[in-house]
Amino acid sequence: MSRVWAVVVAAGRGERFGAEKQFAPLRGRPLFRWSLDVFLAHEDIEGVVLVVPAGTDGPPLRAEGKLRAVVAGGPRRQDSVANGFGRVPAGESVVVLVHDGARPFVAPDLISRVAAAARESGAAVPGLPVEDTVKEAAGGRVLRTPDRSSLVRVQTPQGFLYPLLKRALEAAAAEKCTGTDEAALVERLGRAVTVVTGDPRNIKVTTPLDLKIAEALIDD
Repeated sequence: MSRVWAVVVAAGRGERFGAEKQFAPLRGRPLFRWSLDVFLAHEDIEGVVLVVPAGTDGPPLRAEGKLRAVVAGGPRRQDSVANGFGRVPAGESVVVLVHDGARPFVAPDLISRVAAAARESGAAVPGLPVEDTVKEAAGGRVLRTPDRSSLVRVQTPQGFLYPLLKRALEAAAAEKCTGTDEAALVERLGRAVTVVTGDPRNIKVTTPLDLKIAEALIDD
């Protein structure tokens, strides 16, 4: 069995939320703790690196047990990922999972399936079908309507073999390229990314309304 490490990214400034959303309370626990605790309890996870905002006023944390390091994030998401990735032990067969700390309901089964797919193919993401009609627009006008049958809504955790993610992050830094997620950086290398079935409950909290939806999901 390959070693599996997780980088939980909770370093955003929460512009759309109006505060550092990862520290917003969800049933008495900071939002990021919901997913962090799932990774820490997962039997396949060897170690976890948590990335928090630099100079954060959030709850104090220290590395202990499976939580191997708590590091400061950078100005962009991929900078934060790179900072966290830098604390993962190198290894050809190490699988690295990158997860948004704002997705509180990651399921152990999803973690296992993404890790297995990444171990097999080198890179894997969870995705769900796009249910709404999607329009490409500019200047207030519709340019085209993509075929939604080929579109997926991508979630985290995203999984990669250590050498591949290292190459992707280093290439993006060298070329001053910004990607919306780690898979996009891997795709730039010409590598295929496997899609596994995502989880509808694995929502991302971006706005205060999303936090209310999260509350409702707990009661569901």
